[in-house]
Order: sequence, then C-alpha cells, then structure tokens
Amino acid sequence: MRLIIDAGSTKMEWILMKENVVKSRFMTEGFNPNYSDRQCLENIINLVETRLIASPNNDCPVSRRDESTSLQAMHYYGTGCGNPQNCQMIKEVFQNHFPNAEIHVTHDLMAACHAVLGHEKGIACILGTGSNACVYDGEKLVDKAVSLGYLVGDEGSGMHIGKEVLRAYFYGFMPEDLRRQFEAKYHLELKDFIQHLYHEAQPSKYLASFAEFAGEYKAHPYVQGLVKGCFKAFVEAFILRFDECRSLKVGFVGSVAYYFNDALEETLADCGLTLGKVLKAPAEGLVRYYYQ
Repeated sequence: MRLIIDAGSTKMEWILMKENVVKSRFMTEGFNPNYSDRQCLENIINLVETRLIASPNNDCPVSRRDESTSLQAMHYYGTGCGNPQNCQMIKEVFQNHFPNAEIHVTHDLMAACHAVLGHEKGIACILGTGSNACVYDGEKLVDKAVSLGYLVGDEGSGMHIGKEVLRAYFYGFMPEDLRRQFEAKYHLELKDFIQHLYHEAQPSKYLASFAEFAGEYKAHPYVQGLVKGCFKAFVEAFILRFDECRSLKVGFVGSVAYYFNDALEETLADCGLTLGKVLKAPAEGLVRYYYQ
C-alpha cells in the first residue's frame, strides 16, 4: 500500500492506494512547517490514523502495528518543504506513526512536475494562491525560479489577481457595470478592507479570495485584460528566465490556471510558449505517476 499526500497551507489531500486502486481519498486541514509547529502535524496525523486504521469502509485498513497491513511507501509533497530542516521534521513525525513505511518528503513544485510532466522534460508551474515555476528533466529539478512570496512576488497567482481586482475597485479603474456587481457581492468598506488585510491572519488568502470575482466575470473585456496582465507578469518573472522555455511545454497545477485556462493559453502563445497539461490539483496526476 502507498499513501500520497498533497499538503498545502490550507488543506491536505490524502490518497491511499493498493496497487493501482484508490482505496481511500479525503481532505484534512492544511499544514505549512514555516507557520505551524510539529504538534499541529501530529494532531492531523492522529485524526487521519483513526480513519485509516481498521475503517469499516476500507477493505485494506492501515495499521502501524501489523506488518501485513502497514504502508510500504508514503509520498509527502508539501508547501514549505524547500527547507531541508522542515523535510526532516515531517519525515520524523510520519516515521513515528508508520515505522514500516519508506517515507519520502519533498516540496510542492515536485508534485507539479510529477503530476503534469511525469517522466518527461518540461517546465512545471504552480498557479494557485501563490505561484512558482521550475525546469524538470524527467527525474529532478534542474532550474528553479526565485519565489519571493506574496509581499513582493507571486505574480499571476490568485493573490495577484485578487489584489488587482481590489486596486481597480478602490482606485476607481473598474468599469461602472463591474463596480456595481462588486459592491453588491462584497459590500466592502475601505476601513474594513484595511483592517482585514493588515491586522488579521492569512492576508494572502484574503487577497486571493477576490480572484473569485474575476472568475465570475472572466468574459468581461476588462477582466480579461486584468487577468492576462497578471499572467504576463508571471511569464516574465518565472518562465522567460529559463533558456529553453520556448522549446519545452509549460504545464500548470492550481485553481487559477485551471479556471483561467483560456487567458493563460493566450498569454503563453503571445510570448511564444506552448501550454501543456493544466490540472486543478496534482492528485490525479500523482496517481498516474506512480501507477502508469
């Protein structure tokens, strides 16, 4: 049996497989080792373990005590796992719970590589709440863009699109028809926006939530221009820096890439780039990667 985990800051997807069959699949709260401590991960695993061990709805229950029903391998792809110390901590926690398993811990960019490229060479990108990109040779990362986070970078992300929507609204750039729709949906006052952004938790997630408005009105010419402008900034910051970019397919994982697929493809074409696979989340691609 094999356990695949796609771990983001806000949610984690768990996929238990036996041979090439998905036996259990569910979501839990997320985990980012840069912001949460070891005990937080322990608590999540404890909840997952009760679900996996001897579950009446699972015909291949997992036990850390019984060798015949234990995990053979576990693959953890997580945000914050570019840091070797974070990877080691996560590996130790899982090894304590599943001592018979071979534990693999790596970063979310590798999940994108495995999901959209498999064993082929190409460029893999993340376009969700945040953004990132790398060149993959079919086995390992050979070049990686610089990721500066939401305060300075994350071009093309949900955070970036949401920020541009808010700028257009508060600065008065937004066309009147869109402005009325925005006001009816959010009833957002400037003072409340400032309070939430600068004095409450997870500002990047808050900004990214306004990308939903762009998604609802993505057929509007103004929104099309706004989104394509964000994607152009992403291409310039993350992809054109790679020497081979125009000879490789560019694949994406993330809800922003998935829901704005048409604008993304047009932007890449304008820059002489070829769009590859686009997945809302890496899970399906990871299943194929291990059982193709």
